[in-house]
Amino acid sequence: MLKINKISSGSAIDFAAEELKKYLRMMMPEENDVEIDFNPLATDGFRLGLFSDLRISGEVEDEKFDDYLYAECDGRGGVIAGINARSVLLSVYEYLRQNGLRWLFPGPDGEYIPVKEINAVSFKIKPSCRYRGFANTTAASYQNNLDLIDFLPKIGMNTFMVEFRVPVFYTNNYYEHKRNAKNRAPEKPTNTTILQWKRGTECEAAKRGLVFHDVGHGFCIDSFGIDSCHSWNLTDESAIPEEARKYLAEVGGKKGFFQGVPINTNFCMSNPEARGMVAKYVADYAEGHKNVDVLHVWLSDGTNNHCECVSCQKKTASDWYVDLLNNIDEVMTGRNIDTKIVFLSYVDTSWAPTESKIKNQDRFVFMLAPFTRSYYDSIPKGEIPETSSRYERNKVYLARTLEEFLGFYNDWREDFKGPAFAFEYHFCWNEYDDLSRFKHAKLIHDEICLYHKMGISGVVEDGDMRAFLPNGLQMYTLGRTLFDTALSAEEIAEDYFRHAYGKEYDKFADFLKKLEEVIPFAYLAKRASANPKVSVYYNPEIAERIEKELDGVLRDGEQLVKSRYNSDVRIETVSVRLLEHYIELVRWFGRLIAKKAVGNEEEAKAIYNEFEEYFGKRECEIERYFNHCFFFSFLHYIVFDNTTNLEFVL
Repeated sequence: MLKINKISSGSAIDFAAEELKKYLRMMMPEENDVEIDFNPLATDGFRLGLFSDLRISGEVEDEKFDDYLYAECDGRGGVIAGINARSVLLSVYEYLRQNGLRWLFPGPDGEYIPVKEINAVSFKIKPSCRYRGFANTTAASYQNNLDLIDFLPKIGMNTFMVEFRVPVFYTNNYYEHKRNAKNRAPEKPTNTTILQWKRGTECEAAKRGLVFHDVGHGFCIDSFGIDSCHSWNLTDESAIPEEARKYLAEVGGKKGFFQGVPINTNFCMSNPEARGMVAKYVADYAEGHKNVDVLHVWLSDGTNNHCECVSCQKKTASDWYVDLLNNIDEVMTGRNIDTKIVFLSYVDTSWAPTESKIKNQDRFVFMLAPFTRSYYDSIPKGEIPETSSRYERNKVYLARTLEEFLGFYNDWREDFKGPAFAFEYHFCWNEYDDLSRFKHAKLIHDEICLYHKMGISGVVEDGDMRAFLPNGLQMYTLGRTLFDTALSAEEIAEDYFRHAYGKEYDKFADFLKKLEEVIPFAYLAKRASANPKVSVYYNPEIAERIEKELDGVLRDGEQLVKSRYNSDVRIETVSVRLLEHYIELVRWFGRLIAKKAVGNEEEAKAIYNEFEEYFGKRECEIERYFNHCFFFSFLHYIVFDNTTNLEFVL
């Protein structure tokens, strides 16, 4: 009988032991039970614990945030260790991965578990990037959050973020069944229920030792008694306490909600009393939420909404932002609160400050948020140029290329030398532009490697948490590349497809690549690479190609699905049947795009309406893998309203 001895204590180590036991038993179903004990003096069996308790040498810059993995095992046991408790869990998953296991999408059906004897395994690994995470955005149920939290460490990721003090907006997108109310009766959980669910996700993240990031937008209004749960919804001015109005940004001669949207409303940052109120609120929040490892303090969302009073115009938005950050640090230092604070380069604060400097750099983490950039052919071809544009209050130029954003990054780094990561939007509709998923996955890979070379140590993704239709190649590539930038995109993809589709995996890869040839990535990605116009999708050649080629390619795909519809390996069966749903989705999508490409707007709209309702009947069956609300918001943008900012089409 195999034995697992926990040398160190802690919830993540307890969980690691249970996971090791479960997967060893599944890998060897005829083997006797696996016993788990806490025995710091054990010298036999599997010994799970911290480097410090197992006398393993290894140093990292910050033991709380950096990972270091170790295993030295033969066929019956050995040492599996980590620099911290989370790293012990990651070491268990890496040990199992090197024994042939794979996790390709969330849930038991996403697991590839061979039946085999244990191999000897030896490794000592520092993951390439410190920040390897995802945020709970778009439209997500409580279960969707739990699924993602469980999945992330299995592909080598270490971070989970919940946006907002109470994530009402994203949660309601799911439970109100936006884009599918004809098939699913809407409901609206109370804010208290949503907060309970947030606490549940925090506990699941803590059980795995994940680094927990929290909040982001909201401090600009919560600090003055205005509930950030209103988020991007149009809200009546009566929600502003009269004593708070004087602290809000003056835009166009008026203090109030910017264009009626609370989360887009800034405050008067030149007002020291207002900055003090925000600093106190942030410190109170950090002190009352000790489980938060990294607290994001962002300004409002939206653009051209900064205070225009005489005092505020004396300095740039970024200068006032840095003054606020210094105020926050002073209050938190005075209370001995060690929570890290994230500040970001985003919209108005893309430009680095010209006067103010961050005093206590140990407190802060820099975040690059290149929201408005193109996600096609994005890798800079040469040296990153100096920033050419100048900040003008409420006349903000939104950068369109990664190159421009990296120029902003370089400007900020002239003074701030602390850690940095990117808050990326690879899964904010951009994953849908590539029907094959291969080109977009390679883009994710290449950009992470570029970031890594520039000192941007990783990514936290803002976007679709359920990007697993037709498969999870993009998410898998994200996790594996952040873990090891030495891996190529091609070897990651081959590894994924081999385990998802079995011995004929290359046929499935070829089929998906042919779909992208019919409706190219470059054509669909125009949405993000140009100023949207009604004619941006007008391309009769694309329509002709769809009419001539798409049905034949889809029929070949259907034959491929039929030939492998049932497999002895469960994950292959599930992968093939997900592809069956995807073929139907692409058939409708192609019909719609063909009309759009020749300017037949009315027929495109009619197809969209029918498609949304028809495919919505499948949502319950595939919602673990496919975000119906988010996909049809993407499609709605193409068909109806491609002059609207992407963030708010939901």
